Amino acid sequence: MLILLNKQREYLENMFNLFTKIMTGLVKFVLCICYIFYGMKLKFCGAAQTVTGSAHLLTLDNGFTILLDCGLYQGNDKEHENFNETFLFDPKKLDCVILSHAHIDHSGRLPKLIKDGFKGQIYSTHATHDLCSIMLMDSAYIQERDAYYENKRKKSGPKIKALYNIDDVQETMQNFVSVGYNRWLKINEECAVLFRDAGHILGSSNVTLKIKKDNYHDTYFGFTGDIGRPDRPILKDPKQMPDCDYIICESTYGGQSHQSAPKDEQSLLDIITHTCLNKKGKLIIPAFSIGRTQEIVHMLDKLANNGKLPRIPVFVDSPLAIDATEIFRVHPDCFDKKTLAYMQTDPNPFGFSNLRYVRDVEASKKLNHYEQPCIIISASGMMQAGRVKHHIFNSIENEKNTLLVVGYCSPSTLGGYLKRKPEKVKIFGEELDVKIEILEMHSFSAHGDQQEMIDFLNNQNRKKLKKIFLTHGEIDRQEIFKKALLENDFREVHIPELGETVKL
Repeated sequence: MLILLNKQREYLENMFNLFTKIMTGLVKFVLCICYIFYGMKLKFCGAAQTVTGSAHLLTLDNGFTILLDCGLYQGNDKEHENFNETFLFDPKKLDCVILSHAHIDHSGRLPKLIKDGFKGQIYSTHATHDLCSIMLMDSAYIQERDAYYENKRKKSGPKIKALYNIDDVQETMQNFVSVGYNRWLKINEECAVLFRDAGHILGSSNVTLKIKKDNYHDTYFGFTGDIGRPDRPILKDPKQMPDCDYIICESTYGGQSHQSAPKDEQSLLDIITHTCLNKKGKLIIPAFSIGRTQEIVHMLDKLANNGKLPRIPVFVDSPLAIDATEIFRVHPDCFDKKTLAYMQTDPNPFGFSNLRYVRDVEASKKLNHYEQPCIIISASGMMQAGRVKHHIFNSIENEKNTLLVVGYCSPSTLGGYLKRKPEKVKIFGEELDVKIEILEMHSFSAHGDQQEMIDFLNNQNRKKLKKIFLTHGEIDRQEIFKKALLENDFREVHIPELGETVKL
């Protein structure tokens, strides 16, 4: 009897082991099939071989989808004519969004995403959440206003509809989940996200995803967002990402070098003196409402405190910039040590006696006919829309005035066109002679130049890093930057096309 029981036990053990092997093989087979149909994939849904419209879709092995940024395309390129109206994926099937920062070319289509059926969460830093609450509302207002005036101008044909409205923005903000820098946040059982300070604008971050590969290994996926610059005013220096297996890297200023920081204040002061004291004209500075405006105002504040700034009126003509400056005031946690030390003697780094913030529309219109020397800082930075376009319209035919370009302008925007210093330009349907003096200061750029971007990436383990994907740049800049990266021992660098999908 004992022998029989032992044989039965042995038989059952063999059957159990066989069953275990079959089930293990079946699981491996299913996983293999899943990988064939799913696998980790990356689709470039925006900012591919162009600077704006950031959107990159990452699909994990199990089919979970993550959209990195959801930005508006800004420009008049016919190739991107319908970009903002459509997505290269189904918003209803998207699981979550991870947002690098609040600039509209990175966040501006979020309400459209919600409008088209997205129900998931939007992960960002605290300051990015706060800035988006005002920037997306401003964007909705612009969408509705533009649609209204376009329909008023049209005599026939279908009505133009706003991309989204204020209700869509309010719903969008309910989907935000914000987190501080330098802490891992679990998105699901297989993936966690880490935000580190990108030093680009308030709340900006680079993004690292830790994706579970098996019980012993993780895949690290990096997204630089927009790489800031070291030793810039107000914000902390960019903090590098952990070692990654794959990286999406911006390339806006590939092949270019910025002016060094110590010359900033003197260069700006020289242009103010030249325009406002010598020529007795207006200095018009188109600037993004978030980041650039506060940096310029802070620099003027320091010049005023040091007794160097001429006693001329300075106007910040942008309601959005005014709101953004208030958000800056409540986020000193993002400031660098120099700015915090400066605030010990000047608690308001964004205000001085000659500075006026202009919110009212009628007050803004009066500036168009203001005849005394002054400085006008106004949005948008690319001069494509906003109050600054009206200031340029009313000042461009007067050689006493100066237009100071302090940041990147896409070639297809009004700013990009004016940077080429044409003899004539059409604004609001009217052809004008370009007599205004056009100057540039690249040192104000919030984007790292080529060497600064390479320095940011230099901590990466070349043996671990399999591939870098270059986005957020014009193709000629990307080709130069790609060559520089390869010369710096990065193994594989790819420049994707819009809509391209790669398996990782």
